[in-house]
Formats: sequence, C-alpha cells, structure tokens
Amino acid sequence: MKRLLIAAIIMAVFIAACGKKEVKKVSEDSRIATEAFALAETIRAAYANRDLSAIEKNSTREGARAIIGGMKAFDSVDLTFNPAWVEIDGDTVHMNVSWKGIWKRGGKTTEERGMAIFILKGSPLKTDNVVRANPFRYPLD
Repeated sequence: MKRLLIAAIIMAVFIAACGKKEVKKVSEDSRIATEAFALAETIRAAYANRDLSAIEKNSTREGARAIIGGMKAFDSVDLTFNPAWVEIDGDTVHMNVSWKGIWKRGGKTTEERGMAIFILKGSPLKTDNVVRANPFRYPLD
C-alpha cells in the first residue's frame, strides 16, 4: 500500500511537471534566419534541376543574373549547403553558406567546395546576389 502511494505521488508530480508546456514565441530574427535557410535550399534544388523559372521566382533580377549568368553545362550535380552564419541588417540579410559540390559532365567529375555569401532582400526574402565562392559557376572548364 505504501509503495502504491509513493508511486502515485511520483506519477502525479511527473504529470504535473510535464503537463504544461510553455510556448515560446519565435523571435523575428529566428524567423528570418529560417526563411533564409529555406530559400538557399530552394535555390540549390532549382539549380540542380536546371529550373530557371524557380531561380527567377526566388531571386531579384540581379540575383537571377548572378546565378543563371554564371551557370555552366553539367550532366548532374550533387551540391550540398551548410548555412554557417546569418547577419540581418535592416531589410538585407547576409547568409554565409559553406558548400560542397560534385559535378559530372561528359565522363569528367569535378569536385569543389567553398564559402559563399548569399545576399537576400525583400519580404519574402529573395536572392539578390551570391558573392565569394559562388557554387553556381562550376564546373570550370
């Protein structure tokens, strides 16, 4: 009987402690960073599929030029992004992305990696430019 009472008290305390979930509001900076990560992934997938309309839809005019204008021919690509840092300055977002890519073209394989900075603007965010080691300019001939 005593064991059952102790078990019941422990369960009651456990249920009371876990029963209420405090909902924390997502900060605006966190929301923007999450949106930036999703945009980079959308652009990456559109590039891998050579979906120029998706690139244009998710970029400003200058951003589409920065991506599409530098695209080289490839048979397939395995490109991965790892967002490293997001800096929010007013309506402009700078997102550092480390990337690794393997491009295949005509039996030749090219492996590269680098760090690019995506400059994002607007609401919803759109890619305005990609600077530093732009992964969309590979494979080099």
